[in-house]
Amino acid sequence: MVKKFFIAAFALLAMATAANAQTNLQVFYDFGRGHVTTTLEGFHMDNWGNTFFFIDYDYNNKDGHKIISPNNTYFEIARCLNFWQNSKLAPLSLQLEYNGGFGLAADAPVYATGSGFPVNNAFLAGVDYFLHTKDFKNTLNLKLLYKYFMYGGSETRSNQNKIPLQFTAVWGCQDLFGLTGVRFSGFADVWTEFGNVVFLSEPQLWYNIGHLFGCDNFNIGGEVELSYNFAGMSGFNVKPCAGAKWVF
Repeated sequence: MVKKFFIAAFALLAMATAANAQTNLQVFYDFGRGHVTTTLEGFHMDNWGNTFFFIDYDYNNKDGHKIISPNNTYFEIARCLNFWQNSKLAPLSLQLEYNGGFGLAADAPVYATGSGFPVNNAFLAGVDYFLHTKDFKNTLNLKLLYKYFMYGGSETRSNQNKIPLQFTAVWGCQDLFGLTGVRFSGFADVWTEFGNVVFLSEPQLWYNIGHLFGCDNFNIGGEVELSYNFAGMSGFNVKPCAGAKWVF
């Protein structure tokens, strides 16, 4: 799964800041896993703060060699509360977040029951600090969050996080190096799970190729998933993706 807590989550986008709202659809081919992933992502601002969400789908449930449906889904939603936007504390927000999902092995029998795996519910709460340049083209969010997993079965309380914290950085750079239409964005998360340190980052590079022919909604580019001890993979892993993004 491609986690987007940019993005998300988890996430101020410079373009979204200017327009107060943005929803986009990203379609990737994951070269590391050999399947297509879609991400529907939204960021919306209001007088009480902002809301960020994304929904991932991996398309790799097969009947023989034929892909017939998604096999993994993952959802995140985060709410930043800021009732003091006109004060000196405006960059500081309170954040609430939920993560969760469900998966099915690509080679599981068609319509199999009991062959899936959960991405356990996780609830996070903490603070977000927002930094930006005067023109909002370059943004950085730093987040410190308390993270609580809903474990079950043999996953006893002794296996839960000894340090139940997550640190997140989210960035966005518009017109990178002065190149119109080039955007560098992404996130980096660090947390602990079952006594292990887990790291996940997904830097993205997009080019707004649509502005060349009067269709600013269309972007091409990709991302690289950089991870350590993430999603059952031990050690450090690199998984590149190429894709397209449509901004609604």
